[in-house]
Amino acid sequence: MIRKVSRGLVLMAGLIFVQQPADPGPRPEPAGPDSRDPRLFCIRQFFVTRNCPAHEYAGDFIAAADENGLDWRLLPSISFVESTGGKTVRNNNMFGWDNSDQWFASSREGIYHVAGRLGNSPLYRNKSLSQVLRTYNPNPEYARVVLSVMDQLGPAHLGAVSATPQ
Repeated sequence: MIRKVSRGLVLMAGLIFVQQPADPGPRPEPAGPDSRDPRLFCIRQFFVTRNCPAHEYAGDFIAAADENGLDWRLLPSISFVESTGGKTVRNNNMFGWDNSDQWFASSREGIYHVAGRLGNSPLYRNKSLSQVLRTYNPNPEYARVVLSVMDQLGPAHLGAVSATPQ
């Protein structure tokens, strides 16, 4: 009798756990930009010379921007203005997203979340960069400050390295 009950409990427990959706877990490491990508160098150099931990995420900034149709300089610039490039971070949120109340499992998750919202949310869609920044933070000086950091990172047209040899 005990054997039948315990076997039934094991079977029941197995069915309960099988029906639960799988936790997708953390985002897999992206292929990221080519190591010769000049944007990678610009972001790393900008953060390293300022002693900012965000230099570790240069590839993620670029990959997330490329995936979501954003200017490659936008994410690192917002992170610099909001958290000094990761120096003053709360909840793995280097962007000050949701007044820094939004919690992310990792800084990488925060990068991809914010990039996804900036690139795809109706709040930001079909707006100029200045309008996007005004929506992100309505402070009258905010857009000017972020745009200034973007200029320090490099030109907008600085493109990725082609994967195919010429």
